[in-house]
Amino acid sequence: MIKGVAAAAGALATLGGGSASAQSKQIKLAFCSQLLCVVPYEVARAGGHFAKEELNVELVYTRGGNAAMQALVGSAVDYAATSLDVALQAYVRGADIRRFATTGRLPLFAVATAPDNAQEIKRIEDLAGKTIGVSALGNADHALMLFLLKRANVDPTTVQFATLGPNLLEALRQGQVDAGLVQEPALTLVEKAGGRVLVNAMDTKDAEQFLGGPYEFMGVAVRAGEIEARRAEMEKLARALRTALQSLQSMSPEELVKALPPALTTGANLDEMRQVLARYRGSLYPTTVAIDLNASARVAESLKTAGLIPPDANTSGLFDTSIAGAG
Repeated sequence: MIKGVAAAAGALATLGGGSASAQSKQIKLAFCSQLLCVVPYEVARAGGHFAKEELNVELVYTRGGNAAMQALVGSAVDYAATSLDVALQAYVRGADIRRFATTGRLPLFAVATAPDNAQEIKRIEDLAGKTIGVSALGNADHALMLFLLKRANVDPTTVQFATLGPNLLEALRQGQVDAGLVQEPALTLVEKAGGRVLVNAMDTKDAEQFLGGPYEFMGVAVRAGEIEARRAEMEKLARALRTALQSLQSMSPEELVKALPPALTTGANLDEMRQVLARYRGSLYPTTVAIDLNASARVAESLKTAGLIPPDANTSGLFDTSIAGAG
């Protein structure tokens, strides 16, 4: 399954778009290639929700949210769907962007130990002095780990971070790191190998315990200077994504997998993929695209706590609630 998902992770790889009329202007929407990130967007494409709004959407897969945000700021795409921490850090650094819709309400990560360390490391506090695998410094998984360490009163300077890219499964399974931030289906595979799950941020109960509640994650941003010219288009995009979010909650796991492009499913363990989607869709995906400002503030505070944005940073200007409203 990992092999199939990883095959989609091109630098800027197009896997498909909505089939609106031939005269419709094509718009490009970029996001990371992680399985659980893409589901609402691919359901919107496959279910014809973009087309019903007369949108011709080209979905552009990138190597992580930072690459998607860079594509937006550099005008290579029209919209970028990223984790909120990526948008916040870009905004604080001066990117003139606005986030106007959300498609995810929990981080797509879990903290798990290497199988050989499962008996030694039983809680976040036990990670002091250990090596933790993350995709890259400053990415969503690194930010989340720093926040969790601070909340557990663990000095982050006592931890060594190993940057292993998005597919750190084998390094974790082989014990090259003591613990790591993994997504699905890597989490399922690590558990089967004997690893211990310390925090599963994709689970509502763990999110309440370790994060303090909903933690705004995936959402769509646009260049601020283009909002007025694109307002009608943005409203259509928000409606299409809202319909997709609502419909994916009632689709069967088989239908959800079929909505994904072949590049994401070829060579994958489809049974595991169906199980993952059935397990997490209720907790990860909202049924509205309205921005949860309280959950967004929680993310901003976590980045301040982790030292990734200044403690006095004012991030309220990032959000434009005139398109989809606020939760």
